[in-house]
Amino acid sequence: MTPDPDATTDGDRPATQREGEVLVDASQLQPGVHVRLPVGWMNHPFMRNSFVISNADEVRQIAALNLPQMFCDLSRCTSPPLARPKVVVPPTAEEVRQRTEAAEQMARQMADKQARAENVKALRARLDVAQAHFSHAAQEVGAAIKSFERDPKTAVRQIAEVSAQSAAVLLNDADSALALISEKGHTDIHYAHALSVMTLALLLGKQARLPAAALRELGIGALLHDIGKSTLDISLLRKTDRGKFEEVIFQTHCRLGHDAGVKSACLSRQVLEAILHHHERADGGGYPMGLSGPRVPLAARIVSIANRFDNLTNPTDPRRALSPSEALASMWSKEKAAFDVTLLQLFVRAMGVYPPGSLVQLSDGRTGVVVASAATENPLRPQVLVYDPQVPRRHALIVDLASDASLKIDRSLHVTDRTDDEIDYLLPRRKLSWMHMASA
Repeated sequence: MTPDPDATTDGDRPATQREGEVLVDASQLQPGVHVRLPVGWMNHPFMRNSFVISNADEVRQIAALNLPQMFCDLSRCTSPPLARPKVVVPPTAEEVRQRTEAAEQMARQMADKQARAENVKALRARLDVAQAHFSHAAQEVGAAIKSFERDPKTAVRQIAEVSAQSAAVLLNDADSALALISEKGHTDIHYAHALSVMTLALLLGKQARLPAAALRELGIGALLHDIGKSTLDISLLRKTDRGKFEEVIFQTHCRLGHDAGVKSACLSRQVLEAILHHHERADGGGYPMGLSGPRVPLAARIVSIANRFDNLTNPTDPRRALSPSEALASMWSKEKAAFDVTLLQLFVRAMGVYPPGSLVQLSDGRTGVVVASAATENPLRPQVLVYDPQVPRRHALIVDLASDASLKIDRSLHVTDRTDDEIDYLLPRRKLSWMHMASA
């Protein structure tokens, strides 16, 4: 993001006079005068440190700051500063009243700024916790999968521990987990795809009210669903347009993974079914066996939905990435025949119409990113962090659409259509992009 030369990033840093500026005090201010405040962004009520005064209320608010002097760039003024009064005249009763009102208004605005800063700080802290877990868990998954053939019992025990820990950490803060998945911000390790699919599968499994034992096996199956790819050439896995012969080879990963799991003699039937059948389709058009409808095992149906969502939002070619809301819409409107419709409905309910990480445009024209999913009874009104280049991101406004009837989401936005500044502001972890083993 291009730095704002007028922004103050450190409230403790003393402001210095710049070339072309003159010193002014509050008595010289009027609408049209440019002013740069020599205090940190949190220490005044305005959107910027440097601006042209637009009305008398702003003059009174600046006066209420009791600053001994400010900076003024005459070239940016639309009206000149007033001359300093030669005699200090005591304020009238009306002026005292106006100054008191201005001070009270300023206190409310600064309290609002502080509350916004605390909201964003808490959001960032939750994301940091989730990101740290993702990075560590992905390393654990990678080590377990690499050692699976040599020591399957230890590997499966390690996988089960990651699944249990992730369920505790990530599903307790599903919004942060979904935001990281959509931002591609959790790690640059290949096995992050497995971790994302596990998180999404467990989220759907909980929505489907699966018992604890079934959730445990589902988590293991989701983490191991692509284990058969470990024997395939990495260049094949990274290809986005495979030829017919290459596709036949690629599709063997389901059977290869299943056979390796059977050989290990330490995986349950549900886990083996998830590995073998996660590319089956409800309409019978999948592989390796062309199963359809309820003949596709439940765990495989769940992993199939989670796998497809992550591949749409995090494809091998990032230029093809869909936003979370676009991915859900595509799965529902274009690919519904591939999935168990009941489970897909539950997945949409669990994710929300606009999942965390979705870029959106509000009805007032502003853009933002969903940071917290909407309540089930009001699925179109999540919480949105609003893009405003005049406000540092750490103090960005988070709008709760459920409590603001004047605003709504007009449409979803595609990441490739936004400017770099917007993406850096709204999805700062996206630049820490990761590549999973393959898109399929």
